[in-house]
Amino acid sequence: MITVKNLHKSFGTLHVLKGVGFHAETGEVVAIIGPSGMGKSTFLRCLNYIERPEKGSIEIDDVRIDAEHCSEKEIRELRKKTSMVFQTYNVFKNKTVLENVMLPMVSVQKMDKESARKKAMEYLEQVELLDKINEYSSRLSGGQQQRVGIARAMAVNPRVLLLDEPTSSLDPELVTGILDVIRKLAKEHKRTMIIVTHEMRFAQEVADRILFMDDGIIIEEGSPTEIFQNPKNERTRNFLNNFTLAQVQEQRETSR
Repeated sequence: MITVKNLHKSFGTLHVLKGVGFHAETGEVVAIIGPSGMGKSTFLRCLNYIERPEKGSIEIDDVRIDAEHCSEKEIRELRKKTSMVFQTYNVFKNKTVLENVMLPMVSVQKMDKESARKKAMEYLEQVELLDKINEYSSRLSGGQQQRVGIARAMAVNPRVLLLDEPTSSLDPELVTGILDVIRKLAKEHKRTMIIVTHEMRFAQEVADRILFMDDGIIIEEGSPTEIFQNPKNERTRNFLNNFTLAQVQEQRETSR
């Protein structure tokens, strides 16, 4: 379970998050959609204190943290509950696939190497990379590097898995493979997943609930059917209409 109340984040004079409130149950898959530059990724990064909010509270299971009165110990405890998959892979190029996935288990969780290796192999099998375990990440394709990032994020057994536009840096032909991996994880419903994405069909298919975010706040939320077939907010309707038109134009240009 994760609960966020009145979350605020600014960068200098730019007020990015303007009192965001949010709740998700354990095992729920939530997709956050909306225009670029409106706070979606910042919100995700605040949930595990990669970015530090100035105001508001975040609660994950039995750990609650108040942004205005928090210690480094409380931040560490919160971070133990989450794991993040970034837009730009964020893997160590000088380490092998297996070493990348083992690293957080050994260095952060202090797991012995044999146990970490066994667990890493299980997750690498899930993302279909067992044949690459001894390859250095620098020799992998973008899609394969992102699969390493997903396996590493899962290996620490987070209560909340955060995915920040996990396909945005990939070539179009690699996107489908990564989305298939995330679909498989979402169907397990073992952990809460919060996904920032511009892949509308994917969001509609994989999410239990959709949040539409604009200008630093969540302005509408509901089931995929409610949001995509009957949005109540005019801003949501305009965004989805424009997005559909852009997709049609892209498909026409691709088919030429």
